[in-house]
Amino acid sequence: MNWPIGELDEVRRLRVLHAALPGTTLAETVLPDPYDTVWPVLSDLEHGFCAYAPGITAIRVTDRDGDRMRADIRDRIGLRAAFDVVLRDGWCVMQSRLVVFGMAATPVDGGTRIGYLIGLRLPGIHRYGRLASALARPFARGVLGVARRRWLSRPRDA
Repeated sequence: MNWPIGELDEVRRLRVLHAALPGTTLAETVLPDPYDTVWPVLSDLEHGFCAYAPGITAIRVTDRDGDRMRADIRDRIGLRAAFDVVLRDGWCVMQSRLVVFGMAATPVDGGTRIGYLIGLRLPGIHRYGRLASALARPFARGVLGVARRRWLSRPRDA
């Protein structure tokens, strides 16, 4: 017997992760450049990514084993946390003790669709996850808005 197989692109996989993780929110946008231009920049966590993530000032990869790594991330108010990271083509998920973050990219007509997921990993989040998700939605949209504006205003040879 042949069972049907459903293939999901990376942004759709991020939507599934969002549906499975209470307290997360997901935002999406389309950048008007090809995937082969966008993803190498966003997936360069220590250099390129920070230019488009408004709350993050530094990422330092401390350990790497294939597509899995450990990274120290510092935000703009000086807080620092250790994150477990999975970085694959079009896919990145990072989680610390308290935060989960994800981004995904897939080629679409006219550019690259970007998905951005953010959420808290707190005890009892399943009880108030919908509220946390609703409160975080404007933040996620704002982050993607800033990232999009920065991307569109970057020097074109970058």
